[in-house]
Amino acid sequence: MTDKLRVGDYMTGKVITVSPDDTVMDVIKLTRETGHDGFPVTRDGKVEGYISSLDMLLCESDELIKNVMSKNLIVAHPSMEINEVARVIFRLGVSKLPVVDDSGVLVGIITNSDVIRSQIERADPQKVWKLKKTLETLHNISITVTRGEVDINDLKPTQSKVFADELEGRIYELKKGLAEPIIVIRKPSNVLILADGHHRVVAAKRIGVKKIDAYILELSKEIPLGMERSARDAGLKTLDDIEILDYAKHPLIEITERLMMRESKGSLEEIEKKSVESG
Repeated sequence: MTDKLRVGDYMTGKVITVSPDDTVMDVIKLTRETGHDGFPVTRDGKVEGYISSLDMLLCESDELIKNVMSKNLIVAHPSMEINEVARVIFRLGVSKLPVVDDSGVLVGIITNSDVIRSQIERADPQKVWKLKKTLETLHNISITVTRGEVDINDLKPTQSKVFADELEGRIYELKKGLAEPIIVIRKPSNVLILADGHHRVVAAKRIGVKKIDAYILELSKEIPLGMERSARDAGLKTLDDIEILDYAKHPLIEITERLMMRESKGSLEEIEKKSVESG
């Protein structure tokens, strides 16, 4: 695990491209089929330009893309830090950048959503290292951290309840690819204990996702964990045992709404005050 988040770790590798010899109508059809509003223009794998919906406005349908595409192209490199590419995206006011290797060959595309995802995930390594240190200190064991996908049906939950409103948010994030990895503890017996990410896992199960990205803390020896005992006492064996609270709001949602109401109330009071002052 590294502190430096790189473009290559978050970019999308499979990119839909168009040819300089395609026509405007070809790309309009592709836009309708894919829902994308722009495409890198490549020849023999190398990027020659970028065509967006705006570039095609007022163009004849049989106009060639090479005549209307943007040629002054800003691209990213897989080794660039996410923070650097975030600044570029922000300053240019664009939503995505093609990613090319040293020879100019297109290897991916990085979007503002990928940047947001990287920042969401960035919080998790701190939790991982904190949990690792705590377990090593408490149980005098060594722990190795790996990253990979786990089957959600193999996970043993340790949290008895999740909030329905937060669950809906997690479902949205999963569908948009904006979910951070969960944290799992793997025992030598191959038991997988879900330490963090219960909303994400329940959301994944609801929409039929079988596997999910995870930080995995590999224990060096078989030891009983306190969270296992608590889960057993709460009757938690599978994800189906987790209760979904649809009558209470997740604390984060409640705080956000409360702040919004406070701001709204403040605005109303200000309007009323100005109204009184103006007579």
